Amino acid sequence: MALVSLSSLSFSSPSSHPPPPPFCRLLHRRISSPSSRIGAASSSFVPVSSSNSNPKVVVTRERGKNRKLINALEKHGIHCLELPLIQHAEGPDSDRLVTILSEMAFDWIVITSPEAGSVFLESWKAAGTPNVRIGVVGAGTASIFEDVMQSSKPSLDIAFAPSKATGKVLASELPKDANKRCTVLYPASVKASNEIEEGLSSRGFEVMRLNTYTTVPVHHVDQMVFQKALSAPVVAVASPSAVQAWVNLISEVDHWSNSFACIGETTASVAKKLGLKNVYYPTRPGLEGWIGSILEALGAHDHI
Repeated sequence: MALVSLSSLSFSSPSSHPPPPPFCRLLHRRISSPSSRIGAASSSFVPVSSSNSNPKVVVTRERGKNRKLINALEKHGIHCLELPLIQHAEGPDSDRLVTILSEMAFDWIVITSPEAGSVFLESWKAAGTPNVRIGVVGAGTASIFEDVMQSSKPSLDIAFAPSKATGKVLASELPKDANKRCTVLYPASVKASNEIEEGLSSRGFEVMRLNTYTTVPVHHVDQMVFQKALSAPVVAVASPSAVQAWVNLISEVDHWSNSFACIGETTASVAKKLGLKNVYYPTRPGLEGWIGSILEALGAHDHI
């Protein structure tokens, strides 16, 4: 499909090119008081617990999307409690995505979360599965496309992932021909920051952002399940929205002192700003790093 003119549409404007950050090795950090220790995560801290014992970890993603984390933690003998705190809803641009994919072509389509990937795939199929080149933020997001990539003649190419799974690094490292106009479609959450389109625009990309979905708190939380969650040593969260939902539920942040294990630094920084004290996160976001931070948080709890 030929690249059509995008001059009539709204794109972020380019400016100067920031240098890409250095590759970062895997470490786990804890945000706490200045005197708190920052250390590497280790599974040796975590005792085995049976399915009949009290839950050790509360998992909070949208219902049906916690199984991979639960299964991984079960291998460490860790019993989880599922308490979905968020749900996804259509964004204002969700209906436009099919039309855009049907009528236009882009040099890159940037996908930065599993939910953004799921929404994109639905519209991509409705548009007739046009040829697209995808840049993903990390392995977790890339996994959404596994079934499509296994088809005999895939028209979807996962062509790039950054050295570190963050939007900032993706924006600084996405490949670009210096002498060629380069267009990017960025389907995103309504609540996502402007970091990616601003970073890409500063390097000379022309970016079209579509707010295709949003994240909202669940309408109802079972109070019996919530009371069990309050006593669990660790709450695992994968988005700033989930952090906010938990803080809204507990009301008095100072009266809850257990640990928060976040999927990445962005979510962790929101948790800290909202007054949570024992916050853990991996410097390289993703499932493996997240599990390491959960294990570290449990280890610290068991040694108190």
